[in-house]
Amino acid sequence: MTFKNLYIEHERSSDAEDWVKEEIAEQEARFAEIEASMEALAPTREKWYQEFFDRIRTNGFNLDGDDKMPIPDSDLPVKAADRKDQVVWKYGVDSDDTPRNGQEA
Repeated sequence: MTFKNLYIEHERSSDAEDWVKEEIAEQEARFAEIEASMEALAPTREKWYQEFFDRIRTNGFNLDGDDKMPIPDSDLPVKAADRKDQVVWKYGVDSDDTPRNGQEA
């Protein structure tokens, strides 16, 4: 058994199977709402990033106690043009093609 393959053979009743499908559908709907909210926040989030970078460039970043060191522009991260922020919500699943029941495809 690998770390990610925590599947234990078992049988579910049809009621339990229906409940699981209903729960999955509800969670997918909740996630869609969360993802839409997070995407709507993207412009605001960019502003937050810029405010943070301005703050650590001018005021500095805490080293020890009250000691702060300003961060030079060259040390600030640069976001890749093709990368967007994403909401991470699936624990232990690397991609959508990973089987949900732990069985290898």
